[in-house]
Amino acid sequence: MSVEVARFFSEQSPLASEVSSFRPRVQQREMAMAVSDAIKNNAILVAEAGTGTGKTFAYLVPALLGGGKVIISTGTKNLQDQLFQKDLPMVRDALKAPVSIALLKGRANYVCHYHLERALNDGRFATREDIRHLAKIKKYAKISDSGDKSFVPDVPENAPIWLQVTSTRDNCLGQECPNHKECFVLKARTEAMKADIVVVNHHLFFADVMLRDEGVAELLPACNTVIFDEAHQLPETASLFFGDNLSTTQLLDLAQDTRIEAMTSAKDFAPLPRACDELDKAARDLRLVFKKEGRMPAVATESFKEFAPALKTLNEKLAQLSSMLEKQAERSEGLENCWQRAQSFSQQLKQWQDNKDDDKVRWLEVYHHSLQLNATPLSIADIFEKQIGSTSRAWIFTSATLAVKQDFSHYQGEMGLLKAKTACWDSPFNYENQALLYVPNNLPEPNSEGYTEAVVQAALPMIAASRGRAFMLFTSLRAMQRAHEILQTEFDRRGLDYPLLLQGEGTRNELLTRFREHGNAVLLGSQSFWEGVDVRGEALSLVIIDKLPFAPPDDPVLAARIAQITRQGRNAFMEYQLPRTIITLKQGAGRLIRDENDRGVLMICDPRIITKQYGKRIWQSLPPMKRTRVEAEAVAFFSQPAEPN
Repeated sequence: MSVEVARFFSEQSPLASEVSSFRPRVQQREMAMAVSDAIKNNAILVAEAGTGTGKTFAYLVPALLGGGKVIISTGTKNLQDQLFQKDLPMVRDALKAPVSIALLKGRANYVCHYHLERALNDGRFATREDIRHLAKIKKYAKISDSGDKSFVPDVPENAPIWLQVTSTRDNCLGQECPNHKECFVLKARTEAMKADIVVVNHHLFFADVMLRDEGVAELLPACNTVIFDEAHQLPETASLFFGDNLSTTQLLDLAQDTRIEAMTSAKDFAPLPRACDELDKAARDLRLVFKKEGRMPAVATESFKEFAPALKTLNEKLAQLSSMLEKQAERSEGLENCWQRAQSFSQQLKQWQDNKDDDKVRWLEVYHHSLQLNATPLSIADIFEKQIGSTSRAWIFTSATLAVKQDFSHYQGEMGLLKAKTACWDSPFNYENQALLYVPNNLPEPNSEGYTEAVVQAALPMIAASRGRAFMLFTSLRAMQRAHEILQTEFDRRGLDYPLLLQGEGTRNELLTRFREHGNAVLLGSQSFWEGVDVRGEALSLVIIDKLPFAPPDDPVLAARIAQITRQGRNAFMEYQLPRTIITLKQGAGRLIRDENDRGVLMICDPRIITKQYGKRIWQSLPPMKRTRVEAEAVAFFSQPAEPN
């Protein structure tokens, strides 16, 4: 099959004639052949392909030609949609491959007939906008084939009303639902079962593998190949689902759902709504124990004297509601579901409190409106190794950032893929001519006072030289906000007329659209702009990174993993923290050059990349750009003519 696959990456191939953006690339052809071999031999392949390799085509061609059922999992729903709506049909048509394709998302992405009807009957809404949105969703549900909420015109995907008209794993009635036959989730799963190629996302894949909830578990037995794109995200996503968690939001939803069900099916039982109110209050009181948002280990709750009594009260109110629901459950499917959830939540709450498992770290995350109790495995390697070793099929893991200086041992160790074959292809772009790495002189240590001010002052000459057209990527929201304040003042003082865009002032897609349209904007972002962002052409010519993206050492999961590695007599910094930082930095740096004609400067402000011994390991893992520490040379790069590639 490899020879046949290679034929599709020549200048005479159907891809070349059918796809206008196609360019024959040695790296792409070699990667496609490696994927083809893995599919043929039911092997595990971990493959890094630098930006511009065209890895999507490199795995799609062998997947379409290889026969059998294929699951492709992507990092985000946006990538999922692009793959299903654009890339897959394009390659399928070029290859004239007789394969069927399907898109499967988590249940929260589909309108639920039962909950829509319940919301319409309930008639209680927080805002007038909710009422307007609900009318549009009702109209859409009547005419839609898929029920996918991303196709509802004029109702934002983050509109609060969606919570009332979609189902969750907790409140789905399953086969007991009166709308079971017309269920959009069920229809999507049925189509996925029939299709040759199914596109999912990582959250859905792991939620299903662990919870048997979203339909992927039914697909896996018949599946020959699983391909993970953006596979660098898997350790984080898998940890989330291989652990246990319970949030106050789930308990508030239980109280709300029970209240609504009681109004229609148990009007004569007055104690039930009162029990819902008491659970609601207990859940909110537990959240209010903490004044600040953030993460903390479970042991840190000992310094909050209100926590233990609030948790005890929550346990009692949940048990009380569960007891009442048991007596009323037979009156409707909805009340039966609420009882099952109450029992499950009680058990989860007890497990979290009693958990003495040395292989898991217990911690809390405080959000603006909710509190989540978590128990996360210190290592997912053994769990995942068992998952993929249980049956014979091909597993492909690919991303632009998996290795450290072409060494995959960190990623393989985290994911339990020690026996996997690995391969690395550099970007085909001419970084030597297209990009410059600039590390300014005389910047203070990153933990010193006034560091963000120093970063902005060093960045201003570069922003002026690039005429805006810049991303500023920060490792914390606080630094991003502070830099934004300083830039506003400095732009006014210096008469720099570049639009300033700030993460949070609109969705990521909205900000990127505005950034491209302006053509000379400066966009400030934190974590969500470090990856998955593609701006080609002159609109982005400068990427400024404030600090090396080391994860905060007080993060409870990271701290527990570091402690475990140290107890084993190993070097946690070199084995775990540094490789993670390099992979994240490679993602941020990858925003700069997205096309063979792009040019620009990558400015890393953190002096540790030069002053620390490990700094060399970091910059050697970046694409092979020219380097300078001289501001004048970096400024001059923007006025130099592009060399022919």
